[in-house]
Parts: sequence; C-alpha cells; structure tokens
Amino acid sequence: MKQKISIIGAGAMGGSTAMGLMKSGIIDNSQLMVADPCQDTLSTFKENNVAVTADNKEATAFGDIVMVFVKPWLVEKVLTEIKGTFNEHTQTLVVVAAGIKGEQVKQWMGKDALTAFLAIPNIAIAHLASMTFLVPIEADSQHTETVKGIFDSMGKTIVTEEKLLAAGTTLASCGIAYAMRYIRASVEGGVELGFKAADAEKIVEQTVKGAVELLQASGEHPEAAIDKVTTPGGVTIRGLNEMEHAGFTSAVIRGLKAGASQH
Repeated sequence: MKQKISIIGAGAMGGSTAMGLMKSGIIDNSQLMVADPCQDTLSTFKENNVAVTADNKEATAFGDIVMVFVKPWLVEKVLTEIKGTFNEHTQTLVVVAAGIKGEQVKQWMGKDALTAFLAIPNIAIAHLASMTFLVPIEADSQHTETVKGIFDSMGKTIVTEEKLLAAGTTLASCGIAYAMRYIRASVEGGVELGFKAADAEKIVEQTVKGAVELLQASGEHPEAAIDKVTTPGGVTIRGLNEMEHAGFTSAVIRGLKAGASQH
C-alpha cells in the first residue's frame, strides 16, 4: 500500500491503531504520522521511524488518509482546525469518536465534496484483533474497500449503516470490557475452587480463546457447539442452568441495551 496515513490523537484508541498499523505491515512505518500534544506519547512512535508532530495541520497535510481519534466533544474543534489544510479532492477523512454523526462531520468540515467515514474499532486493534464498524459518509465503493482493507489488516471490519453504529459500539467496543468482566468473574470462581489466581487466569483466558476459535473455525451456532459438551445430567448443563437462574443471558442483553441507549 503506497498511501500515507495520519493519525490525529494518540490516546488509547488512536495509539492502539497506530501500533496496529505498525504491526500489520500494510504500510511502512515511514508512511505513518502520529499527531499528539504529549511528547512522551509520541516518543515510542518516533523510536520506530514513525513521523510525529504536535501540529494537527502538519499531520493533515502528510496523509492521504487522515484519521481523527479525539474525544467526541473535541471533534468539532479539531475538524474546524484542519479543514483549511484538508484537500477534499485528494484525501480521505476517517473520524473515530462515539456519538458523532455524519452530517456533523460534513458541516464542521464545510466541504462540498468530501470522502469521509465514521469508524469504531476497539482497543484489540493494537494486537490485530479489532472488531471495527465502518460507515461511509460520502464515499464510493473504491474508497470504502481501501479503508475497509486498512482496518481488515488489524482484525475484522463490518461496513454498516450509521443507525447501527451505537449498537456496534456497545457490542464490540464496550463488549471488550464485558468479556473481560466475565473472565474476571471466572477467575474469581477458579480461586474459590482452589486454583491460584495466576493459574486460574491462564485457564480462563485460554478457555475463552478456545471457544472463540472453535466457533470461528466451525461456523456453528453457539448453541449447537454448547450441545456437544452438555452431557445429559452432567456438570456442564447444571452450571449453565444455575447461571440462567441467576439471569445470565438477561443481564448480558440488558447491559448491551443500556450501553447502546447512551449513544
């Protein structure tokens, strides 16, 4: 890939994406520029031959694809700042911020012609394992495939409608935390069952990883896979039923809906 990529904002998500790009091999490190006001944040990237700057306009001028990773309340300020430098005819804009609408991006950029996207990855992007949602604002199929390809190199990507972005955020981005809470609960249960905490954590992490890989490899519905390990009258079905008596499935669904309602 010959295109240069600029990342404005190297916080948790922007920094993770920059790390993911470095690991993905889709571009050379020299084709990446990271902008952030914190020099300590930039030092790791600089040491790896990534161009760095504290100037958002400089970063905008550098990239063929400009990705903005800032808090939602800062998006308008940053887009207003860079719109004079951004060339809508030759550059592509990707805005990564929860709750931001496509119409807002177009308004703040003030461009008649604009190739732009909303995107929501999750922090596993640093390890090439993100689930990313991509919404074209004003983009043709070629630009969409290009940007999707970039995120696909760091995990899996779904091109979706803007109305589903909030649901995607809670399912996959907040979902990272939800999955970790399950892992934490299982580790605590493992300790109560007699394992040392460090051993219980290794066991649970590998078990969850195995479950995911089994489903991805087989393409089976989770219930079909569950049926294979639930012997009649056995311990697995007893454990599952106890979790359901405590509202396990209902609690997960209610948590997801609560998260989506806040966007």
